[in-house]
Amino acid sequence: MEKINSEGKFPVRYDEPMSAHTTFKVGGKADVWVRPPEEFFVEYAARLLAGAHEEGIPVFILGGGANIVVSDQGIRGIVLDTASYQGMEKQEDASVSVLAGTAVDPLSDSLAEQGLSGLEFLAGMPGSMGGAVWMNARCYEKSISDVIIETEILDENLQRRILSLRRDNFSYKKSPFQGQNALILSARFAVQARSPQDIRKEIASHRQDRTEKGHYRFPSAGSAFKNNRDFGEPTGMIIDKLGLRGLSIGGAQVAPWHGNIVINTGGATARDIRLLMDEVARRVREERGFELESEILFVGTDTP
Repeated sequence: MEKINSEGKFPVRYDEPMSAHTTFKVGGKADVWVRPPEEFFVEYAARLLAGAHEEGIPVFILGGGANIVVSDQGIRGIVLDTASYQGMEKQEDASVSVLAGTAVDPLSDSLAEQGLSGLEFLAGMPGSMGGAVWMNARCYEKSISDVIIETEILDENLQRRILSLRRDNFSYKKSPFQGQNALILSARFAVQARSPQDIRKEIASHRQDRTEKGHYRFPSAGSAFKNNRDFGEPTGMIIDKLGLRGLSIGGAQVAPWHGNIVINTGGATARDIRLLMDEVARRVREERGFELESEILFVGTDTP
């Protein structure tokens, strides 16, 4: 069901299937889903969050849906989709400001056109900049924390604030925003001048690597578990050595070509994915003594 909001400016959908908004293509319905347009995103978000808080209605902030599994029961309350809040602006101090809803993969192309280097490691990665900051996204030996300068947020009092950030504010796949009641609006990153041709070459290499690793063959969320250097080898290798490639529960499967990718072979449920990851973690714990940490976030009502 889709309606137009009271000002007639954008759609508000009821009973919206969250499977349409995640890379895993699973998940039940959200009670209310809204994607405000960029031109008054901040104003609308502030009003929505204030009203929801006053009425006791939960609000879930949705980025690119690239690292989450929404439960089969869906999400109660309101889903605030940030995907329309997109844009990038070069600053005078060798930095770029990026709005939270900006998709990170095409952003790398835009920066390459301008000869701006620093965010190539995000090429080929699904998801939005807000999610990348929240998760401290990392790939190819580089993290968001290596390049971030500051972030603009709506804080718990719904005030716009700019936070200066340092690398030690972050850790592996963790940011200071996890556990906070804040909405990331934008972030500013350090960049350097570089040949557009060289940037494009690196971007192409990352995309090819992801393709060869099978990231795009089936719906998934990329790496299922975090790597832990204390284990002595990558998580995917540990899972491979235990012979768990191809292990399936329902429509969820450990990718036959990579131990740390769980895929939706078609018709998987959130419960299937959770049970499969629990089984993999159990086998690793019992046979190797390692406690795997999920990189995928399980969200929604009655999370399986």
